[in-house]
Amino acid sequence: MTSVTEAVKESLVGVKLEPGLSVQSKRSFEKFASQTDDEGNKYMTKDDFVDAIAPVSEDYHKIKREQYAVLFQVADRNHNGRIDIQEWTTFEHLLQKPDAEYEIAFRLFDVEGRGRVAFNDFVNIFNENKKDGGIPFNFKSDWVKLYCGGNGDGPTLTYENFSQLLKGLQGERVRQAFRHFDQKNTGFISLNDFEKLVNEIYGHKLSDDLLRNVRTIGNLSFGKNISYSNVRAFQNLVREMDMVEVIIRNATTKSTDGKITKADFLNEAAKLTRFSLFTPMETAILFHFAGLDDTTGRLGLKDFAKVLDPSWTTPQLGPSTDSLLTIPTSAFGAPGSFLTEALNSAYNFALGSVAGAFGATVVYPIDLVKTRMQNQRSKVVGQTLYTNSWDCAKKVVRHEGFRGLYSGLLPQLIGVAPEKAIKLTVNQLMRENGTDKQGNITLPWELLSGGTAGACQVVFTNPLEIVKIRLQVQGEVARTVEGAPRRSAGWIIKNLGLVGLYKGASACLMRDVPFSAIYFPAYAHLKKDYFGESPDKKLGILQLLSAGAIAGMPAAYFTTPFDVIKTRLQVEARKGQTSYTGIAHCAKSILKEEGFKAFFKGGPARILRSSPQFGCTLAAFEFLQTMFPFPGHRNDEKMGIISSTQPGLAPKVAQAPLGFLRSRNALKILLDMDSNFGKYKLPESK
Repeated sequence: MTSVTEAVKESLVGVKLEPGLSVQSKRSFEKFASQTDDEGNKYMTKDDFVDAIAPVSEDYHKIKREQYAVLFQVADRNHNGRIDIQEWTTFEHLLQKPDAEYEIAFRLFDVEGRGRVAFNDFVNIFNENKKDGGIPFNFKSDWVKLYCGGNGDGPTLTYENFSQLLKGLQGERVRQAFRHFDQKNTGFISLNDFEKLVNEIYGHKLSDDLLRNVRTIGNLSFGKNISYSNVRAFQNLVREMDMVEVIIRNATTKSTDGKITKADFLNEAAKLTRFSLFTPMETAILFHFAGLDDTTGRLGLKDFAKVLDPSWTTPQLGPSTDSLLTIPTSAFGAPGSFLTEALNSAYNFALGSVAGAFGATVVYPIDLVKTRMQNQRSKVVGQTLYTNSWDCAKKVVRHEGFRGLYSGLLPQLIGVAPEKAIKLTVNQLMRENGTDKQGNITLPWELLSGGTAGACQVVFTNPLEIVKIRLQVQGEVARTVEGAPRRSAGWIIKNLGLVGLYKGASACLMRDVPFSAIYFPAYAHLKKDYFGESPDKKLGILQLLSAGAIAGMPAAYFTTPFDVIKTRLQVEARKGQTSYTGIAHCAKSILKEEGFKAFFKGGPARILRSSPQFGCTLAAFEFLQTMFPFPGHRNDEKMGIISSTQPGLAPKVAQAPLGFLRSRNALKILLDMDSNFGKYKLPESK
């Protein structure tokens, strides 16, 4: 019962979480924690932890999913074989740090948790992870002494020194491995030894197809033996693989047939790099392995995939999982696919319809009062029926019953769905296009986004408004004009025709464009700057409702003159009343006959209607998104999704939570030490 009460409280008033304890952290812990201790507190086991940081649906390339269990020791700071909510939150916070990969590795080797890695612990953990019979590594080499000093016994490594040591460790492994195979110091090793070296040191980074054909490097006229230069060229190519992919993508995009030569590659590399130039030998190795099935010398992106993508397989061995050309898909289709976009649009349309209908129904009586007040002419031209908005509401209930307050509600509900869907979608699309990589957007672009959304909605708003308004005022017409018939929405639509339904559209544009231009930026800034919405603070319904309502006040009041003009143009003039011919004539007539104050008739009622309506609508929309998330949808902003925004100009990566990618990269750093990491139990804290 307590949890239900807390959930309701959080939903209404939001929740300010402890530092690092984000809403996402709490939700993910609740989702994956499968065990409960004697005091009723939930905790994660090692299997739960792997499920949380390594989703089954992701692409693991050459890494085995179970190897992620090695990171459990980093999260389990108490070393009791379980992770509570605070430990999980700390680990998730760690994943958000820009240097998370190296810090995770550092904490893994910092057995005693002193903020320094004991050299002996480093050696012991490294050796316990090595494959049986693998290429030996000498920790007393000159290279190691440069980092640790002395003879390597007893010193400790700071985080900075440890990180730099890991950065260069693979290169030292290659040097020592070459020395191990070149016992006679000839400067050459056999193709067989080269294959062993590549498989042990780079096996987790290269595709099985390349590893099977690694000995074909001898066909590059290097002879039956491989020199140290050849080994270093191969190592440099693997180390710079990300840059290689950028160069290839740019070069193939510029090519008329999507294929490039060695000269094209080197020319593009010269344009994109300042100092990291590729040698002829490195380029020759790249084109050799990419062109094993194509000896023309002109290669495309598919050819390079077998070198760049560690999960690449030949069609004969199974379906290709070329991540350079495709993004892993879910049951709902690939991100950005037609099916996914269509389903997502339908999802947003449905939620927008429900939210819009809810907001419209809540404030509809106020809208009816506002319309009748705006349509009321002064004593000069007709009888004043209402003295103020409250008097209007009382007389409607007295003469037409409570149902009279909802006259014309049905067309409002029918039209509010596309209206809100268009407004919300266009504003969101425009804001996304105007937001930079840091998530910032300028005020002019915010105003443009809101104004464009307001302009686009008029195609649905105007017919809806004119039918609704005529239904709203016919109650008072029936009371003041004897024998006046009551018309249905269908009769009004048929009588007006297509052109008539857009009568007053210009005035509608004059009202809706500035309204949305004021409203949406105000709403966004109120949530962020006043209520403090952030990844660590989730706003509740009451706060969302307040932000929406406050933003609607200036938007509603300052656009009231345009709403008055629109209402007068759309309502059928009664006998003795001025018939307006257009916006200018209407404005002049109102000013002449009723004075400037007439332009703000119904202003308070408009605030009371528009302000809570939009507040209710947006609060309901965000609440529905939380309660009924789109299947397979992830909150990109809170989870830190990264993806290539310029296909063809940058490496294309699978869309995944930033935390998952950092976990994977941390594991890759460990696998650069030895691909056997994650297959043993780490020593407990001393």
